[in-house]
Amino acid sequence: MQIATWNVNSIRTRLTQVKGWLEEVSPDLLCLQETKVADPFFPKAEIEASGYQVCFHGQKSYNGVALISRHPLKDIRLGLSGELPCDSKADYFGEQKRVISALVNGIRVVNVYVPNGSSLNSEKYTYKIQWLNCLERYLQAQSKRDEPLCILGDFNIALEDKDIHSPERLTGGIMASDAERGALQNLLGERLQDVFRLFEPGTHHWSWWDYRSGAWARDKGWRIDHIYLCEELLKNAKSCEIHKKVRGNDQPSDHAPVLTDISWPPLDEDDSDQGNDLFQY
Repeated sequence: MQIATWNVNSIRTRLTQVKGWLEEVSPDLLCLQETKVADPFFPKAEIEASGYQVCFHGQKSYNGVALISRHPLKDIRLGLSGELPCDSKADYFGEQKRVISALVNGIRVVNVYVPNGSSLNSEKYTYKIQWLNCLERYLQAQSKRDEPLCILGDFNIALEDKDIHSPERLTGGIMASDAERGALQNLLGERLQDVFRLFEPGTHHWSWWDYRSGAWARDKGWRIDHIYLCEELLKNAKSCEIHKKVRGNDQPSDHAPVLTDISWPPLDEDDSDQGNDLFQY
């Protein structure tokens, strides 16, 4: 099962590119962030014409998330209040459309667009930390159902120094501060791991290049688009890669898609044991 995340920075602006990438790669599920469109104007029919189902949670001009799937989308949950009903904080943080989840082929997929935070001395930074703390409670509530979990999206956080092109200069600043990294690590806990790092432990792997300062031409990027898997999914992961070339399109998003491939549903134990015998000496 191929699952991808992509901050498209406006679905209507990038619709042709999204449809082209779906046709070229044919993922089972594509999770979008920054769709930047109110729900009545989301290009649902155009995407469905490509053979996909779609659900979305958006607002005018800002934020917005969507799921585009070849499989039925079940138990769709919108916003943080989708897991935290009757919760004033979840309602407050849910005013910005940043979270959508569904069961897809038996996997609970949670698609998130984490606030940027602007700068360390900004009210938006405080909001970001509080939003992440609310997301931690969201995941704790979800865990009670014991569903295989994939959480992915634009986290606007470089979790490690090797996720930044110039860590000596940028570590400690916005998207790389101790508080942001700590809040992200807290919500991941021991339950979730970064599938990309299972296959690519080194540096110089970026998913976002700022439009400013010639970042793309100079390959000065950040890895802030992540896919985190529970142990059950991680042990069945076959690959994870950043589709960097998409960033070189005409009028591109500033982000590139990230795609993981998981053997799912997994083989039953009898089949798995039989296959492993081939590698015994």
